Amino acid sequence: METTVFAAVLFAALLHAGWNAAVKVGLDRFSSILLLAIVQAAIAVPLLPFVPLPAPEGWWWIAAAALLHAGYKLFLIQAYAHADLSQAYPLARGTAPLIVSAVSILFLGVSFTGVQMLAIAAISGGILVMALRGSDSGRMQGKALFYALGTAGFTASYTLMDGVGARVAGSPSGFILWMVIGDAMVMVAFAVATRGTGVFAALVPAWKTGLAAGAMSLGSYWIAVWAFTQAPIALVAALRESSILFAILIAAFVMRERVSGWRWGSALMIAAGVALTRA
Repeated sequence: METTVFAAVLFAALLHAGWNAAVKVGLDRFSSILLLAIVQAAIAVPLLPFVPLPAPEGWWWIAAAALLHAGYKLFLIQAYAHADLSQAYPLARGTAPLIVSAVSILFLGVSFTGVQMLAIAAISGGILVMALRGSDSGRMQGKALFYALGTAGFTASYTLMDGVGARVAGSPSGFILWMVIGDAMVMVAFAVATRGTGVFAALVPAWKTGLAAGAMSLGSYWIAVWAFTQAPIALVAALRESSILFAILIAAFVMRERVSGWRWGSALMIAAGVALTRA
């Protein structure tokens, strides 16, 4: 992976960890995710005149990606409802690069060097160890495991859809902006159907924090999709999940949370995987 792409994806991972920390705005999880989607779309709309339109064949990919992103959000909310965030999120994110790698090899004709495969395995392995041994609440099972793995499936699916779709669209920036608008439309429609229009009034007090989180989230996603067009999708997807490493560092040194030995060990494994992507 080229140095520019490597640095950009690491920065995207830092932004991803940052918006996850910033999104703790006192709302319930659904409202927080809804606010994030709306803010991203609000930022995207005025930028549309400055980016090329996607190619005609790219619109189907944009629509499919928007549905997958919305599905990811809804499954992640359910995973959080049935398990600790510290377990559900790492399991959902750590499994996804392994799925993307398998699909890339089996169906996209992508080949990886031994070092690249080791890097993907180290990053995913570190995240999975964190999910399985990094919490005092025990291993997940039942609905918690179902929704966490379902979230991983959505993550892997939209990662592949984004990576291939951005290339088909011929305009990564156009793909990104129209996708987040479509994603927001799906989330707003779901919110109205399940909670009514009153759900939006609760978002207003948190708009400042939502704006910061939305900007970081959109920036992280924008960089990642661009990177998908510059390097193997699976390798970028794995490197992007180093956001978990940044999240641990933020938790330990900024929020002063207690971090167990298992989590520090997992963090070292992720860091080793990150280093191997440059080998």
